[in-house]
Amino acid sequence: MTSFLAPTAAGDVRRARARLSRCWLAVALLLIFGTAGVGARASEDAATGNRWIHAYATYGEPKYPPGFAHFDYVNPDAPKGGTLYLRNPDRRTSFDKFNPFTIKGNSPAGVMIFMFETLAVMAGDELSTMYGLLAEEMQVASDKSSITFRLNPNARFYNGDPVTAADVKHSFDMLTSAQADPTIRTRLAGTARAIVLDPRTIRFELKEHSADAIINLGTRLVVFSHKWGQDAAGKAKPFDQIINEYPITSGPYTIALADSGRRLEFVRNKNYWGRDLGVRRGFFNFDRVVYRYYQDGAVSLEAFKAGEFDLLLEYSASKWARQHSGSKWRDGRIIKQEFPHGFGAGLQSYAFNLRRPLFQDIRVRHALALAYDFEALNVYHQYKRIYSLFSNSEFAATGPPTVAELALLDPYRSSLPAAVFGPAWTPPRTDTGPNALRKNLLEARALLEAAGWKIARDGVLRNAKAEPFEFEYLEDIGGGGRAVAVLQRNLEKLGIRMKLREVDFALMTKRLEIFDFDFTQIRTADFTLPKIEDLIDQYGSKSADEQGSGNLRGLKSPAVDFLLQRMQDARTLEQLQNASRALDRVIMQGWYQIPDLYAPSYRVSRWDKFGIPTTRPRFYTIESGLEIWPVWPVTTWWMKDAAASQP
Repeated sequence: MTSFLAPTAAGDVRRARARLSRCWLAVALLLIFGTAGVGARASEDAATGNRWIHAYATYGEPKYPPGFAHFDYVNPDAPKGGTLYLRNPDRRTSFDKFNPFTIKGNSPAGVMIFMFETLAVMAGDELSTMYGLLAEEMQVASDKSSITFRLNPNARFYNGDPVTAADVKHSFDMLTSAQADPTIRTRLAGTARAIVLDPRTIRFELKEHSADAIINLGTRLVVFSHKWGQDAAGKAKPFDQIINEYPITSGPYTIALADSGRRLEFVRNKNYWGRDLGVRRGFFNFDRVVYRYYQDGAVSLEAFKAGEFDLLLEYSASKWARQHSGSKWRDGRIIKQEFPHGFGAGLQSYAFNLRRPLFQDIRVRHALALAYDFEALNVYHQYKRIYSLFSNSEFAATGPPTVAELALLDPYRSSLPAAVFGPAWTPPRTDTGPNALRKNLLEARALLEAAGWKIARDGVLRNAKAEPFEFEYLEDIGGGGRAVAVLQRNLEKLGIRMKLREVDFALMTKRLEIFDFDFTQIRTADFTLPKIEDLIDQYGSKSADEQGSGNLRGLKSPAVDFLLQRMQDARTLEQLQNASRALDRVIMQGWYQIPDLYAPSYRVSRWDKFGIPTTRPRFYTIESGLEIWPVWPVTTWWMKDAAASQP
C-alpha cells in the first residue's frame, strides 16, 4: 500500500502532496470553523448554499451556542414533584371544548402552555431569537423567501408516534384554513405554502420576506398529530368539529382529568421526549397542574386566601393596593411581589379618526390631549404614562434627533411639524403644581382659538359656522370607566361635549372595521422587536383606505411610509433603532392619539411554597387568544417540598 510519506513514483509524489495539502486544509478548516460547521450544525446545503443553523436571530448572533445545556433563567437541577394550583387567568369562567384554534366555544386555559409545542421557542433573554424545539435545525434562505425545518428524530407525540413533516404540514393547513380562528390565520398570513421534502424535513415558502414572518412561523405554528379528530376507521372530522377530543400533542403534559368545564388537571408526561434538550432543561417541574374556574373575581380572591390556588396575577391597581393584604401577607405565608419585565410597551391610547374633518387640524388634537389628566387616574402609582410609540424599549426616541435620525427625517422637513426636529415627545403632566391642569387647559384653549374654535355665549365651543364642537367616544360595553369620565369633565371646561357610546363587542368590531367612529381606545401588543408588518398595517398610507385594516387613525403620510420602509429594510439592529426612533418622533409629535398607560411589572401574590431561579428573564409572556400569562413562574419554578423530599 502506498503511503503519503513514502511515495514510490513521481506521479505518486504529486498525488500524495495534493492529498496531503487537502488533508491539512481540512484540519485547518475544522480547527477554525469546527464550532460553526459541526457543533453549530451550520453546514451548508449543497443545493441551496444556505446553512443549517440551531437558532435564528433577527439581528446579530444567538447568545447560546449549539448543544447548550440550558437557558440562564432556569435552574437545571430543579426538583420535580408537587401540584401547582391555578385559577382561570382571564374572562373565561368555564370551558366547553379542547380545540383552542376554532372560533366557537371556550377552550381551557393552560393547553397552549403545557400541551402544544412549536418548531422553535423564543429565548427569554434575547431580542427576537428563536431556538429549535421540534426542529433540531433550520435553514433560512438568504433573501428570506423561505425557511426549512429539519425535525428532531426523537420528537414524539404522547401516543408514541413520531412527529413528522406531514404532521407539521397538516397543522399548518388546518390553522390557515377557513375553519380556524381568523386571529390564528393572521399570525401565519406571511406564509404562502408548506412543502414536505422528506419525513423529517419541511420547507415553508413565504409571501412576506421578513424576519417577522420567519419568527412567527417558527414560534406560532403549533404542531399536533394528524390523527387528532380521526375516528376508529381513520376518517378525519372537519377541523371546526374537533371539539371534545383531547389534542394529540408533543408537549410535556397530558390531560389527566376534565371536570364539567370547571376544573382541568394536567399530568407531567414522564416519557416526555424533550426533557433533556437545552431549551427544556429546568422547565416543567410540577408533577401536576390544576386549573380551577371561578365565576367572580371577589370569590376567586377569597379562594386564594383560603389556599385553593397558589398564584394570583392582579390586573387592578386598586385591588392590588387595597385587597392584597391581611394576616397571611403579614406573617409571610403569602408573598406580595412585583416582577418587572423588559417588553416594549404596546401603544395604549385614545385614537382620533383623521377621516373626520374635526380632527384633521393638529392644533385641535394637541388641545384635546392637554385635557387628559393621567396623574389624577394613576392614584396608586402602579402604571407609567406612555411616552413613545415604543415605550419601555431601546427603540424609543430620546433627546434631540441624532445625526442618523436627521438623515432620515430631513427630506420631509417641510411637511413635518417643527417639533419633530426638537426634543423627544413628552406627555403633558398635571402633577407639577397646584395649577398644572389649569395651565394645560389654558394652553388647550389658545390652540383651539388658533384653529378657529371659540367659546360662544352659551358656553359651547363653536367654529365660524356656529357648529358646536362635539364628538363620540366609542367603547365596548362596560369599558368607559373613570378615565373617560375625567376626560369628559375636563373637555366640558373647554366647551366641548364628548358623548360616550357603548356598544356590544360584535357591533364595535364592525364599526371599527368600516372606520365608523370618531374617537376610541386602541391597544397594540407588547413586543421584543417592533412588529414591522403590524406597524405598516397600523400607520401605512395604503391600509388607510382598506376596511378591516389596523390603520384606524386614517393616517396617510409619505414620511411615515418612508420610515416604515427603512425599518423593513434594516439589516442591522442600529439601522432598525434609527428608523424606529425617527418614526417615533413623527407619530408622537403628530398628536394622532392621546397616549395612555402601561404596566412595567406583573403584580403577583403567591403562597410561599416555591423555589425560584435566581435569574429572571427579560421576556416571559405567552399570549394565546384571551390567555395572557407570565409563563416563567408556571414553567420554571418548583415546589420547595419537592426539593426536601428528594434524596
